Amino acid sequence: MVMKHYPPEFKADAVALYQSRPGATIRSVAADLGVNPETLRNWVRAAGASRPRGRRAEIPAEPATPLEAENAALRKKVRELEEEREILRKAAKYFAGGDALVNRFQFVADHQRRFGVKRLCTILGITRSSFYYWRRTAAGRAARQVADAKLAARIRKVHQDADGTYGVPRITAELREMGELVNHKRVARIMRQVGLAGLRLRRKHRTTIADPAAAKAADLIGRDFTSAAVNTKYVGDITYLPLADGKLLYLATVLDLASRRLAGWAIADHMRAELVTEALAAAERCRGSLAGAVMHTDHGAQYTSRAFADACRRAGVIQSMSAVGSSADNALAESFNATCKRETLQGRGAWADEREARLDLFRWLHRYNTRRRHSSLGQRSPVAYETALDTTSTTLAQAA
Repeated sequence: MVMKHYPPEFKADAVALYQSRPGATIRSVAADLGVNPETLRNWVRAAGASRPRGRRAEIPAEPATPLEAENAALRKKVRELEEEREILRKAAKYFAGGDALVNRFQFVADHQRRFGVKRLCTILGITRSSFYYWRRTAAGRAARQVADAKLAARIRKVHQDADGTYGVPRITAELREMGELVNHKRVARIMRQVGLAGLRLRRKHRTTIADPAAAKAADLIGRDFTSAAVNTKYVGDITYLPLADGKLLYLATVLDLASRRLAGWAIADHMRAELVTEALAAAERCRGSLAGAVMHTDHGAQYTSRAFADACRRAGVIQSMSAVGSSADNALAESFNATCKRETLQGRGAWADEREARLDLFRWLHRYNTRRRHSSLGQRSPVAYETALDTTSTTLAQAA
């Protein structure tokens, strides 16, 4: 029968019994005495009694045998290896795109609550100080990523507008002209990240066929492909334009050495002298007059012909010719031809037909003068360069 009122002596003995039995619980002692567990708990609290935790540890344990100690150590090592394997398995998902350092940092940040920063950094081979620095600079890094994404969109637009031909220098110049304060190294990094690149040079093919019996003019250029004034020194050359059916078209050009402007050009399905005389006539129409200008070419039969010599004499042009078999003596014209075909064909072997070739060349040759940037002109187009020269000349004349 459960008592409703317990004398003080009973309460004191009950508390003492609980204290004397380290392995017993309040519930088991209360059951032995026939009292409510909460009642006993209240008595223990009121008496301020307590039992030191871990009393059972005071009972001398039998010393472990060497085999038991070794087994315990092995079990601990197995647990550590299993945990390490789990960590590496989870981390593998972060390294799918490459084992970049930032991926390791991100993995530590995402799993530090479960495994701890120290253990994760040890397993992944990074220092804790580096991880904490990465975490502190997260805000600035996020801001740079947003800025890079915006710049990448602008770079794609410039690259697309240039038909995929512009590389780092020209895209940098284009962005700066648009008001973007950007370094060329940053442009190069972003272009690598988004997979953009300019077109590269392809192997050249020789088209010059000299006429040994023809008269030769002296070399008035001497590989100096510069000029202080426009409409004073030109270079000319011929290049072939391959068509899908195996046929060829030919492009003759006249380039101003001062501004790199394509002053005249002509396209035909032959390489007769009319081709180069038409290009010279186009240059004369563009400039109004070529009187006194030097026209430098190779020793191709078209340029050593009587028809071309007569055309130069009528236009007041002084002929100049490179050494036989030396492409370096007319390098600027050959470089222009290579650039032209590289940027119009864009990796294709040939144009589908003559109409496609003529339209592609018509568009590119005009864009070359008005929009394509040149490193030798301070990343300006030939027309922009000449316009700046005219403005400067006008200002100086007014000042004088």
